[in-house]
This record gives sequence, C-alpha cells and structure tokens, in this order.
Amino acid sequence: MPKPANAAALRGKTVEPHKLSSESGSVTLPDARGGQPASAGVGALSSEKLTINLGFVDLGQIDLLVAEGFYGNRSDFIRTAIRNQLGQHADAVKQVVSRKLLVLGLQHFSVADLHAAQAAGQLLHIRVLGLATIADDVTPALALATIGSIEVLGALQAPAAVKAALAARQR
Repeated sequence: MPKPANAAALRGKTVEPHKLSSESGSVTLPDARGGQPASAGVGALSSEKLTINLGFVDLGQIDLLVAEGFYGNRSDFIRTAIRNQLGQHADAVKQVVSRKLLVLGLQHFSVADLHAAQAAGQLLHIRVLGLATIADDVTPALALATIGSIEVLGALQAPAAVKAALAARQR
C-alpha cells in the first residue's frame, strides 16, 4: 500500500488514481486518454474527468480487487461499475432520450452548419445527451442568430465567447 497522500500536498495537482492511498477518501478519474484538460481542443477529449468521494471501506475494497488483479487500477473498477449501472438502466435512458428528443452521442456544429440554418431561416434548438461541440471559428453573433436554445446533458465544448453569448439560452 502506498504512503498516505497529504491532502495539502495534493491541492491543485492532478494525481493518478492508483497513486492515491485509501486514506485520502477521494479518487480522481482521468479521461480515457490520460487526463487531458477540459480546455483542450474539440477532438482532444474522448471523455470527461470526474472527482468522487468514497468511504474508506469502499475504497479499501476497490484497492483489494485491484491488488488481486481483478482490475488494472481504481479507474478501471469505477468505469466498469458505472457502465454496469448504465447497462441496468439502459431502457430508462432510451425512453427519456426518445421522449425529450435528445441526440445521443456527439453533435458538432460548424460555421457552415450554422450558415445553412441561417439561410433556411431556421432557429436551432440543440438537445444533446453526450458531447455538443461548436467550432472554434463560430462567432458569438452567428451563434445568437442561429441557436434558439441549448440543452446538453454531458459536456459542451465551444469558444468561451460563444458560451458566454449563449448562457441565457442554456437549460
């Protein structure tokens, strides 16, 4: 078992989950490619980074399973547990996605997409369960002219100025 992590020493640092002791009581899950920051480019992220707090006994049980070779590390265990829970609730998720008319997965909006909507006189109402991205070259004015509302259950990646312009239209 590694030496217990000092919370003050960890503050403001990214620490690999398997390097934290069970005494820390918290686990940071990097994204699937090793923890790229959320400010990275649109194509850079395949997932989002989460930090969770667990009880010491739960964390110790996870460490035991990792030590016995059932999982490669804490993150593998936690991702597997989350996928299992999502699998158990898959029908409910499908029903809600259908009822709320959500796009499931990734939806990207380029300047061309927004100009096409503008030319057709359409106001977009974006509803995504997953990742919605707006291209870096989309201006706040174009976004405001073409996006009537935006609801993202997951993550929205867009230029900061576009996010700020759309803030009042986000649900």
